[in-house]
Amino acid sequence: MVVVVLPGILAAEAGGRKRFELDAATVGDALRSLPVADRVLDERGDLRPLVNVYVDGQDARDRGGLDAPLAGTETVRLVGAIAGG
Repeated sequence: MVVVVLPGILAAEAGGRKRFELDAATVGDALRSLPVADRVLDERGDLRPLVNVYVDGQDARDRGGLDAPLAGTETVRLVGAIAGG
């Protein structure tokens, strides 16, 4: 089981749930399984620019992005980027 942890703002959109246990072969599979997938992925299925994903503390982009394989024991954490000026 992969554990996916959402930040508060996405958890509110997911009915208040912050933690999901999923069977997923890749990071993309895990994100597509979430009830807030449309908030995390764009219309093409790519990760939205202001969403950061970490697998056991490592940036998912450094592991292969959405195609990064998951062994089933990882914790996937979504973090919203802060933008502004």
